[in-house]
Amino acid sequence: METVLELKNLTREYRMGEVVVHALQGVDLAIREGEFVVILGPSGSGKSTILNIAGGIDSPTKGQVLYRGEDIGAWPEKRLTAYRRKAVGFVFQFYNLMQNLTALENITFSAELSGSPISPAELLEKIDMTDRAGHFPAQMSGGQQQRVAIARAIAKNPDLLLCDEPTGALDISTGISVLKILRDFNKDYGKTVVIITHNAGIGQMADRVLTIRDGLVAGEMVNESPVSPEEVVW
Repeated sequence: METVLELKNLTREYRMGEVVVHALQGVDLAIREGEFVVILGPSGSGKSTILNIAGGIDSPTKGQVLYRGEDIGAWPEKRLTAYRRKAVGFVFQFYNLMQNLTALENITFSAELSGSPISPAELLEKIDMTDRAGHFPAQMSGGQQQRVAIARAIAKNPDLLLCDEPTGALDISTGISVLKILRDFNKDYGKTVVIITHNAGIGQMADRVLTIRDGLVAGEMVNESPVSPEEVVW
């Protein structure tokens, strides 16, 4: 399988007054086309920093981010913006829906950023939210909002779907329904999905699990028999 994303010797330092925080200390990893990858690690291990840099939201202090072999750090801002808008879909823990737009409008807004979007109506059906198409975020539960947030990210038909603790604010049954949507996107559309989480149970459904500790890749496991989301033991 072709490598979609590669991080080479990635370091990220933050200055807090005279103190330097080493968020990443030389991360090397590769994500291949069509993979379902889970990145595990405790809070403060550098997981979110990896995701933000991979998605072009943040920049490394040193190292490279290669998207299909090209260093995104060498791109002009216009091309980097296009990468964030079209090639990458983001799912966050706290939804970030536009409060003044309905479920359908949130998804449609994202679809309009793409040259080859997935039908918003099709996605509403896939996330079992057709009857909520005209509802605003304030009229939806947390789980419903997260399903809409995922559909919004998927609508632009991205190469990469990057998910930061997508089940972190949800109960188990709702979390499983969200994981099923992510797995279906991976399988039905052949897209690459990366989930960062502190929940080790989610790794059971991944093709590959990477463990991050103290800003470094501390381990890697290839899962020969991924389970379905319904079989995940939390």
